[in-house]
Amino acid sequence: MNIDHMRAFLEVAATGSFQTASERLHVTQSTVSARIKVLEEQLDRRLFNRKRTGAEMTAAGNQFHRYAVIAVRAWEQARQEIALPESLSSVIGFGAHFSLWDRLCVGWIDRMREVSPKIGIRVSVHYSEMLTRHLCDGILDLAVLYIPQQRPNLVVELLMEETLVMVSPDPKRQLQSWASDYIYTDWGDDFWSAHSMAFPDTVRPSIGTDLAALSLSYILSHGGASYFLEATVAPYIERGELFPVKDAPTFRRPAYLAYPEDHAAPERLNAAIKALRHVVNGDEGSA
Repeated sequence: MNIDHMRAFLEVAATGSFQTASERLHVTQSTVSARIKVLEEQLDRRLFNRKRTGAEMTAAGNQFHRYAVIAVRAWEQARQEIALPESLSSVIGFGAHFSLWDRLCVGWIDRMREVSPKIGIRVSVHYSEMLTRHLCDGILDLAVLYIPQQRPNLVVELLMEETLVMVSPDPKRQLQSWASDYIYTDWGDDFWSAHSMAFPDTVRPSIGTDLAALSLSYILSHGGASYFLEATVAPYIERGELFPVKDAPTFRRPAYLAYPEDHAAPERLNAAIKALRHVVNGDEGSA
């Protein structure tokens, strides 16, 4: 069986839609349909019931699902590990949201090199949806993301809660004067809802971005104000480059750890999780 065919099957199963699956896989809907048709012919079973509201797995589809997950993950792991140098025993794939790379990735790499030097490391930085897909495809072994998606055989648990604070290069900045050059940094739907409730009368900011690093670079060079993770801006505050905006509300930002429930190498996964918790909590924690 073709791995791309099974990836198409898993995406349709996850989304309930041939169209959405095609968008996520960056192929046409007819290509996805053709791949599913080949699988059905090879298995001699219908895998989906096509309805006007979407696609629903049949009993055969449900049975095939776990084998497709295992096959895709095994292929990705084999593809990565066959090319390993002799000094390494295996490889671990870690993913993090764009806004978390500087908070977690470097520290995690350092910790893994210290406690598991024979494990090769591959880090991917992306948005939550893509990280989830890479987990399901076996490309990643664990990931930290902001917007968890419930997928079969995927464990999702709260890893940490951070604080978003409004800062500005202007030490005299006050809340009532922030709107004119305020930059809206998009921290997700939950943040948007809380932000709208905190500032119901605020006009739409003229600048908005979903990349915190861009917002930070902009206000450091051009002035203004925006919300950032407290841990990210703490060094700038200590150096006197940024200042908390007086009376501005703070917001909580939960981050989630996701990993496969039936990972093929649980010891390796547990080592990676312990290293991550060491970075987050200052101790190894438990897996």
